[in-house]
Amino acid sequence: MAKKSDEPRINEEIRVQEILLIDDQGVKVGVVPTSQALALAEERELDLVEVSGQADPPVCRILDYGKFRFQQQKRDKDAKKKTKGQVVKEMKMRPKIDLHDYNFKVRAVKEFLLSGFRVKVAVFFRGREMAFLDRGREVLDKVVRDCEGIGKVDLPPRMEGRYMRLMLTPVPQTQKKIRQPLDEAVEQVGAGEASDPEEK
Repeated sequence: MAKKSDEPRINEEIRVQEILLIDDQGVKVGVVPTSQALALAEERELDLVEVSGQADPPVCRILDYGKFRFQQQKRDKDAKKKTKGQVVKEMKMRPKIDLHDYNFKVRAVKEFLLSGFRVKVAVFFRGREMAFLDRGREVLDKVVRDCEGIGKVDLPPRMEGRYMRLMLTPVPQTQKKIRQPLDEAVEQVGAGEASDPEEK
């Protein structure tokens, strides 16, 4: 298997004559022959890993490479999650949204939240609908209730032109636990609200 360009050189892949060695306790040993460092790593049943190949001499550490890669991948994954959390999805609704459309859109909102995205939910008012802002607020309040445990209000409802918007942010610790029963939960919401005159 070809080695990825971002992976460090390890063990016999390190071909320079001397390195600056840091041992498995984090102690700076100093400049030693690479062969000596390899022997020490093998003696401790660990790996010799090049952590700074651009230095002169290159800096290497004795460590468990498998554990090192796992921790590195976890850091990369956490960094991606933080980046995803900065992306905002938007879901538009109407003050007189019908039940089927509402259930479809609130499911999408839940999926966005479970995927780690912030979600802006917006209710658009046409013409005379501006006289019934309370209907839009009811829709947004219902979204918040239906997303309880998955998302929480980051920015409360406010008017922006003809839109009433609020911002939901994910509740991280629940994402994995809630994804499996999501379909069932949405169906229950639909069944329970089927006779709600507010959604007609």
